[in-house]
Amino acid sequence: MSFISTLTVVASLLLADLVNAERVLGVYIFQRHGDRTAKAWPPTKLTSLGYSQEYRTGSFFHDRYISDNSSYQIDGISTDIVNLAQVTASAPQDDDSCKASTPPVGSIATDTLRNGSTIQSPLNGYQLIPMSDVRSGSGSEDNTWLQSTSSCSKAKFSSNNYLNSKSYHDLLSTTRGLYQSLEPLVNQTFNPSELSYKNAYTIWDLLYVALIHNSTASFPSSAALTDTVMQELLVLGNEHEFNLAYNISDPIRAVAGMTLAGEVLTALNETITSGGESKLNVQFGAYASFLSYFGLAGLSSANANFTGIPSYASSMAWELVTNDEGTGMPPTSDIRVRFVFHNGSDIGDSAKLLAYPLFGQSTIELPWSQFVDKTNEFAITSQQQWCDACGNSTGICASSSGAGDGSSSASSVGSCSGRGMSLGVAGVIGALVTLGVLVGLLILSMVIFGLRFVPKSAVAGIHRGSDASTAPAIKTIAA
Repeated sequence: MSFISTLTVVASLLLADLVNAERVLGVYIFQRHGDRTAKAWPPTKLTSLGYSQEYRTGSFFHDRYISDNSSYQIDGISTDIVNLAQVTASAPQDDDSCKASTPPVGSIATDTLRNGSTIQSPLNGYQLIPMSDVRSGSGSEDNTWLQSTSSCSKAKFSSNNYLNSKSYHDLLSTTRGLYQSLEPLVNQTFNPSELSYKNAYTIWDLLYVALIHNSTASFPSSAALTDTVMQELLVLGNEHEFNLAYNISDPIRAVAGMTLAGEVLTALNETITSGGESKLNVQFGAYASFLSYFGLAGLSSANANFTGIPSYASSMAWELVTNDEGTGMPPTSDIRVRFVFHNGSDIGDSAKLLAYPLFGQSTIELPWSQFVDKTNEFAITSQQQWCDACGNSTGICASSSGAGDGSSSASSVGSCSGRGMSLGVAGVIGALVTLGVLVGLLILSMVIFGLRFVPKSAVAGIHRGSDASTAPAIKTIAA
């Protein structure tokens, strides 16, 4: 039995034993967007398939963390009417593809008045919830280079080091014939000089999207594009992007994972310190954050599958759990953290979130104190820490006194978590999320809670089938 198969079996058995005895105190969900149009043809937009994938994922999370009959229901979470103190959601703003993305979710609330009449809330019972937003990052999915919208100087420099490495140039040379053979299929998008490993992911992405959405007439079959060739292109695309997102000898390259780790740590800590008032965080982001976190958390070292780009609508979550049988928040010595992940949107009864051990540990659950210590080895949790790590001295890093005064465009990005994450860190998170992110967040969160999102300013004024797009299994997470 392979390592991944053994790990899956062990994780499933352990989860089955634990679930009956535990309480889930809080959860942080990080989600990739669903199926979209090709990266090479900006602006990218979520497709109908992408909407459907987020709907399925949202339904799964609702059933897991909100429903009364779930063994994983978050302790004390409101199941029908959203409690704004319990929920935080974040995504980039100013995104044209997201402005009309609030489909109805069905009747939720009715009131019976004193005179006996019944009033149905408008818009099919939508509830309103304030949403934390970030301003930077719009259009990041429209850039072909992974670090293109990162404002972290050292991260950019580090990723560029890969483009100057021997391993990169070896692949650039040995794969040239493969990419040149694709010219008849992609000549409307790439010129011959662009057909190389330099554009490995963007080329694979264009062909992958075409194989899902284009008709035979507009994209005919070709002897040059066999399943074997597509798998080889995916392997090369994965290698290209993972090496831009993480390097064990140069950790700052994984700044996306560092800032995400800080977000998770901050949010889960608030769940504890607030006595459970804060319960659920939902954030959307790009595959770079997945890849760099996989590297930082030791997942890619334990299994090479974690060096592959997660498929559309993939999910990872950090669950705060306890076996304490009392009520309320137990002492931290009785709290553990469990990391769960699912690759792709085919999530449900037959394809569930699976738990994986973090930081090279042998257990799938870590005591809270150990999780904090291990995460703090690389997490970025403050603006000053981000500035120091990135070597930035301009913009929000020009001076510590002016870092959060809103004087620069970068300083007004807002908090991704809505829980006190510094503006600089939130800006980096925002710079690494995708153009189609907010659409997916809206759908996912509406399905989870049965709600509609509005900007915080508006809230202040009114007192809230089969998965055809799952990537091939070559070097993607087998979960």
